[in-house]
Amino acid sequence: MEPVYQSVIVVARGIFALQGLKFTVRGDDNVPRTGGAVMVINHTGYMDFTYAGLVAQKSKRLVRFMAKDVVFTHRISGPLMRSMKHIPVDRTAGMASYLDAVRALRAGEIVGVFPEATISRSFELKEFKSGAARMAIEAGVPILPVVIWGSQRVWTKGYPKRLGRTRIPISVSAGEPIPAPAGADAVELTAQYKAVMARMLDEARAAYEPLTGPDLKFLPDSMGGMAPTLTEATRLDEAEAAARLRAAAQRRAAQRRAERETAEPETAERETAERETAERETAERETAECETAEREAGRREGEGGTSHDR
Repeated sequence: MEPVYQSVIVVARGIFALQGLKFTVRGDDNVPRTGGAVMVINHTGYMDFTYAGLVAQKSKRLVRFMAKDVVFTHRISGPLMRSMKHIPVDRTAGMASYLDAVRALRAGEIVGVFPEATISRSFELKEFKSGAARMAIEAGVPILPVVIWGSQRVWTKGYPKRLGRTRIPISVSAGEPIPAPAGADAVELTAQYKAVMARMLDEARAAYEPLTGPDLKFLPDSMGGMAPTLTEATRLDEAEAAARLRAAAQRRAAQRRAERETAEPETAERETAERETAERETAERETAECETAEREAGRREGEGGTSHDR
């Protein structure tokens, strides 16, 4: 039993009921009842991770999602994420997260991964990273494809969230597990399960209610909707990534300036102290030399006077 995770599920169900969300879950028999698996999920909305776990309820499995480490440092979500044994991802040091996921898979956990890494603005499948396939191969567990459709209407990138009573239908489908044998090529396995997810996504869209009017912005351009094309969405993602890099560079430069400004008074004080010490030592040395010279002069005068008296 995992009281924190189970409590979060109960609360989430209550929120979904208040929102009037209408879920259609397909293929939940495909979720393994025991053993590890890499659950790969398409990404069209911010709430996808809360919906993807619905396919695992019938098999009584809990999914350990890989999520950005910033979620784990938040004062509210952090303790919950750690208690639910989700896996933090530091994009600057991804190997640690990868190894954590492989250990969880070998321990028999289902690990949830978004192979597109970020939300697809086009609501089409973006380029898939090969990390999920590499994890499955290394851990010796299958790939479990999961497709969500409709979550973009609740809350997605570039649009206001709609968390009230919207009665939005959401489709969640799980495909048959795809073996990831030892020695398999990760790139080929990624292409294989992406093709399966593309077919699943087409089926989910075909079974979904028609989108009209303002909701056309949540429909892909290829289906007659108003969402950006995959090419346009890629350009938007690249521009956003470049802006993040510039902002990060500016923050680092500002930090370095602040460090220099903090260090400069300390350096000036240290240099002043060193200069004063050097001047004091020089004065002491010159004083000592003068005293030595005076004693020597006095000695010579004494010797000269004694000789004259003779």
